[in-house]
Amino acid sequence: MAPPIPVAFVEPGRDCPLCPRLAAFRDVQRTAHPAWFNAPVPVWGDPAARIAIVGLAPGLQGANRTGRPFTGDFAGELLYATLLANGLATGTYAARPDDGLVLTGAVIVNAVRCVPPQNKPLPAEIATCRQFLAPVLAALPTLRVVVALGQIAHQSAVKALGGTLSRLKFGHGAEHETPAGPLLIDSYHCSRYNQNTRVLTPAMFEAVFARAAALAA
Repeated sequence: MAPPIPVAFVEPGRDCPLCPRLAAFRDVQRTAHPAWFNAPVPVWGDPAARIAIVGLAPGLQGANRTGRPFTGDFAGELLYATLLANGLATGTYAARPDDGLVLTGAVIVNAVRCVPPQNKPLPAEIATCRQFLAPVLAALPTLRVVVALGQIAHQSAVKALGGTLSRLKFGHGAEHETPAGPLLIDSYHCSRYNQNTRVLTPAMFEAVFARAAALAA
């Protein structure tokens, strides 16, 4: 697995106890699947990133299994294809952490680092894990754009960037100036449900990242 990016922030420990429900679920998965990663998933990408992508949380059989954001689940297929198409990644995505894929000018971090039951983190868990999100965004020296995938990622990113939810409302393709400096752009999450129901199409997703790449250039 690729190591976390070398910038100055603290990652949650492998046995992070801050969210008891998530820690208990993680322990269940460690017993059931001892070969899986089963730990808080670290930030991954380019330390000179101009774009930070904020996801929701690791998927049970995706990042929770592989240890790399969006790797091994349905959402990762569209995300990494889109990053490759927009010059934000090189190599080939093969749904495993040793596939040689490299992010260029981008990093990925989840609003919640541990897999939640039924992919649904609780508000308290989202708030608790923000202490690991905000320092990442603050530590990237060349960060210009944050792309939030879904409403929960949007809300956590807004707060991490010093904004207020009443002023910065989620909307696919919406762009928000933030007190911290980086521009925030929203997208519907690239989940299987959103893709299957056509709430999000590949063209819609591509447009968000083309815009983000242009603004971050």
